[in-house]
Amino acid sequence: MSMVPLVEIRDLKKHFPVKDQGAALRSLFPFGAKPSVVRAVDGVSFSIMKGETLGLVGESGCGKSTVARCIVRLLDPTAGHIQFEGSDLADLDESQMHPIRRDLQMIFQDPMASLNPRLSVRQVVEEPLRLHERLPAKEREERVLEVMDQVGLDRELLSRYPHEISGGQRQRVNIARAIATRPKFVVLDEPTSALDVSLRAKIILLLEELKSLLSTTYLFISHDLSTVKYLSDRVAVMYLGTIVEMAEAHELFRHPFHPYTEALLSAIPIPDPFVKRRRIILKGEIPSPTDIPGGCRLKGRCPSAGTGCSDEVPFQEVVPGHWVACTRGRNG
Repeated sequence: MSMVPLVEIRDLKKHFPVKDQGAALRSLFPFGAKPSVVRAVDGVSFSIMKGETLGLVGESGCGKSTVARCIVRLLDPTAGHIQFEGSDLADLDESQMHPIRRDLQMIFQDPMASLNPRLSVRQVVEEPLRLHERLPAKEREERVLEVMDQVGLDRELLSRYPHEISGGQRQRVNIARAIATRPKFVVLDEPTSALDVSLRAKIILLLEELKSLLSTTYLFISHDLSTVKYLSDRVAVMYLGTIVEMAEAHELFRHPFHPYTEALLSAIPIPDPFVKRRRIILKGEIPSPTDIPGGCRLKGRCPSAGTGCSDEVPFQEVVPGHWVACTRGRNG
C-alpha cells in the first residue's frame, strides 16, 4: 500500500431539500418559513491511499451510501472537495467527468436491481468498454472473456440474461462490469448483503484477489463488521452524517474510543456459545437529520455524555493514526 492519497475528501456535504408535500407541510410553516433540508452528509473528511481498502461503517441512514455516490458523482455534492489524482471532481460537469469515469467504478448492493434486464451478460460487461475504451471489436471481445475468467464465471453465461442466472452469478457480473475498464478506484456499497452466507464468503475472497491482481483501491461500505475487519486496512465510523472515529482496522477493533463505536462493536456475534459479550445499548431516539443538535451528535444517547458535549467537538488524534470526535479519554 502506498502512502500517497488517491482520493481526498474535504468537508463533503450533501443536503436534500424537503419538498413541499401540500397543505399538511405548509401548515408547519404558517409564516412562510422555508422547509428545512435533510443533512445526509454534513462535513465528512478522509483520505484513501493508493492500494488501500478503507471500510466505512455505521447505522442505516447515517450517510455512508450518500458519501459513496457523491465521490463517484452519481450525486452532486452540496459543498466540499473530492480530490482524485489532482482533479477536484466536485467542480466538474458531466462532460468533464466522462474521461475520469473509467477509473471510478461502483459495485451496488442489489445485484438484480443494478443490472439492465434487457441486456445479456455479454452486453453488460461490454458496455463500459464501449463507453470508455472504444476498443476494436476483437480486443473488446478478448477483454470480456478475460474479465469473465477473472471473476470466475463460465463463458457459457455470456448469452444469458440476469433473470436466468443465480444471485451469486449476478453479483459476479456486476463485479466484472466494474473491473472491465481496469479502474483505479472502486466503491463497494454493501456488495454481499443481498447474498446468503456461503456466497458472501466467496465474493469477499474474490474482491480480495481482484484487488491484488489489479492493484486497485477500495472504499468498502458494509454493516457486516466482521467482514470490514477482515477486508479493510483502515476503518471510518459514521454517525448522523459525520465521521466520529477513524483508525487502522486492528487498532479500532481492539481499542475503540468513541461510545458509538463501542456500541457497534458490542453487537458483533462471537462464534462460541460459551463466550458472552457485554452488549452496549444506546437508549433514546436518533436526532432528525433535519434538526441536528449542536455539539456532539450522540450526546442525547451517550451514557458518558457530560456538559462539554454541548460544545463543538473537534476531530482529534488521540494516539498516532487514531482519530476521534469525543471529549472523553480512552475507555472513559
